[in-house]
Amino acid sequence: MNVLAALLPRRSEARSDWPALPFGDWLELWNNPMNLLFSQTLKGNQETLESSFKGYIAGAYKMSGPVFAAELTRMMLFSEARIMWRDIVDGRPGDLSWTPELEIFRRPWRGGTTGDLLARSLLDADLGGNSYTTIRGSGSRRRFKRLRPDWVSIVIGVDGPGDPDADPVADLDGEVIGYLYHPGGLYSGNEPVILLPDEVAHFAPVPDPDAQYRGMSWLTPVLREIMADKSATLHKLKFFENGATPNMVVTLDKDIDPDEAKQWLEYFKENYSSAANAYKTLYLAGGADVEVVGSNFQQLDFKVTQGHGETRILMASGVHPVVVGSSEGLQGSSLNAGNYAQAKRKVGDATLRPLWRSWCGSFETLVQPPPNKELWYDDSDIKFLAEDLMDSAEIQARKAQTITGLIKDGFTPDSAVEAVINDDFTLLEHTGKLSVQLQPSDGATEPSPESEGDANDDQNA
Repeated sequence: MNVLAALLPRRSEARSDWPALPFGDWLELWNNPMNLLFSQTLKGNQETLESSFKGYIAGAYKMSGPVFAAELTRMMLFSEARIMWRDIVDGRPGDLSWTPELEIFRRPWRGGTTGDLLARSLLDADLGGNSYTTIRGSGSRRRFKRLRPDWVSIVIGVDGPGDPDADPVADLDGEVIGYLYHPGGLYSGNEPVILLPDEVAHFAPVPDPDAQYRGMSWLTPVLREIMADKSATLHKLKFFENGATPNMVVTLDKDIDPDEAKQWLEYFKENYSSAANAYKTLYLAGGADVEVVGSNFQQLDFKVTQGHGETRILMASGVHPVVVGSSEGLQGSSLNAGNYAQAKRKVGDATLRPLWRSWCGSFETLVQPPPNKELWYDDSDIKFLAEDLMDSAEIQARKAQTITGLIKDGFTPDSAVEAVINDDFTLLEHTGKLSVQLQPSDGATEPSPESEGDANDDQNA
């Protein structure tokens, strides 16, 4: 079997729909069989990002206060972690360690830091649903390279027997066999860069139910809430621009000349519109009449209206309103010490740690872990999670007391430690020796009741 046949999936051998290409193109494909693999066999079987990345940036991230606040909080907290190795001992997590192979995470690119890499990855995943990262260069010039998510296509193919006309996306044997990076965009006309699966770290923390491998932005379910919040903000702006007054209908005398009415209208707008003219006394003449037809801010209760929308947006982001400081999070008992601590814990346990776990798993594609290790995060010095660390220290202290008590009761130290760590007291093994409190201090055998009685009789005699 030649190189070309070896590289092509076996199913493609049965295909007869090869395109009519010029001889020069066929020669180029023969010299580089990988081009043929991607240009023909995988043509039409690509999952591309929905055309919403730029829309989410321009319409939500840069134009919506609640969205920006939620995303900024997510990025700032997510970027605090450090990347380490974690030992896997008998299938269970162990200690964290560091080796020189992890230096690329500390300096992902010139002038970049671990926090920059984490923040960029999360921002792409949050706005585009997917984050793609590859490695370029070699040796000391080896650096991570971020791929803009809307310029990347996921290529899906099948390596195995079956129907050659079947859709690989729906086929049980379909899998990701590459990525196409289109510099400048999918329709820029530039030649795509071919990247194999082990050359791309694909971070997609929120799966898209309509796609097998593509992720989804957390903004998608709350688009209407974002639009409503922006409309409410615009309504508030127009309220002030038009004199900070309710909507009014001004009725003029029916006999007024149209030219005079036009002049009067221009005068009215100039002197009574915009926030700069708010609260001026309104003077009318010539039979003009004013009737209020709108609602004022108190009747609309904008704070409640916008506050509910902000909360729904923050719910989708996984950041508690108390942590962001939204209007509904800054009232009542929300800021009590206990409630605020619970809000922070929820963000850490339900949002940050799952995101870190998913991110580390994605980047193991680019930086292979040593045997019995996995790529992991270190959150021990993150101030936001400090209270969780205090709780963890208290739990460890109680476990230590339990282990000490078990050892004093005669159980072997190793079994006591294993039983407490695994929360399984059936693992305890007893030494056969009782606690020292149950034995005489000199080590002698404890006298029987009969001997004690005889001793008492002797003393009475």
